[in-house]
Amino acid sequence: MTDLHRQAARAAAFCLGFAACGSHAQTAAAPSPTVAFKPFSEVATYPGRDAPAQAVALNRTQLAAEVSARVASTHADPGERVNKGQVLVRLDTRDYQLALERAQAQLRAAEARLAQADAQLRRTRALQAQNFVSPEALTQRETEVEVVRADVSVAANAVDLAQRNLDKCVLRAPYDAIVRTREASAGSLAGAGMVLMTLEDATRVEVSARVAPRDLASLRAAKSVEFVSPAGRSAVRIARVSPAIDDASRTHEVRAAFTGARAPAGAEGRLAWTDPVPHVPAELVTRRDGSGGGSLLGVFVLRDGVARFVELPGAQEGRPAASTLPANARIATDGRNSLRDGQKMP
Repeated sequence: MTDLHRQAARAAAFCLGFAACGSHAQTAAAPSPTVAFKPFSEVATYPGRDAPAQAVALNRTQLAAEVSARVASTHADPGERVNKGQVLVRLDTRDYQLALERAQAQLRAAEARLAQADAQLRRTRALQAQNFVSPEALTQRETEVEVVRADVSVAANAVDLAQRNLDKCVLRAPYDAIVRTREASAGSLAGAGMVLMTLEDATRVEVSARVAPRDLASLRAAKSVEFVSPAGRSAVRIARVSPAIDDASRTHEVRAAFTGARAPAGAEGRLAWTDPVPHVPAELVTRRDGSGGGSLLGVFVLRDGVARFVELPGAQEGRPAASTLPANARIATDGRNSLRDGQKMP
């Protein structure tokens, strides 16, 4: 290669290097991205909250026999809806009917003895008034009347007991209910305490939900709460909140009463509500280094022409963060990642 060619190559390389330096200088001198601020009221979100829930009946009763007898007939099947007072099971009453008749006969006999004792007492009093009998004889007649009167009382109680046992042979629905199970069958022997049917309240149904402690405040302040299940959406109101925390789920049990259409007992779904506290959208939450060496999550707010970093206590990256900023506070939206606390805005 001649000297002339070498000089030409060096000149070309110099030009290329100069062009590259010029391009880098232009890039370094490029203006910073424009920062935009919007009122908090325009960007605030109100996230929806929910918790697992189930519609549960307030009453669930195991209808059991109170006396031992053979089942005569059943009058409801599983899944059937029954009304309060409706006959569900009839037991064989013959033994208890005989017991009632025997008790009634004993009561009549005692009443007859009491009538005789009263008559004898009246005669004895008349004779004693004429000094034909001694005072001791009168006292004896009075004692006999009291003893027979006690026998009448015992016999009357026996009649009441026999009547109650007879009445227990007919089992009725204690409230409007749905028959969940039927263990009784005609002809089977029912012992005292044996469960014949299981009933579930058809009218008194509540929602039982498991709510995390951090969501309780927003649930209590929510303007509307719904139970969402495959059966649809039903409006509810919070009735009770258990102060105890479940050991397994670390949640509070919340009971809600239906104010509109009632979901059927056993329906599973979610307790849903909207958090009434305004939140900063997750994409606007910015991380900055704190004075103690750690990092903080917050937003940049424009104050008197200066961008100020405002920490959002309890904020989590990737999630909307609750904030008490006023509605007219101007929040940095575009260009926020390049901001510094205290930076003046044009």
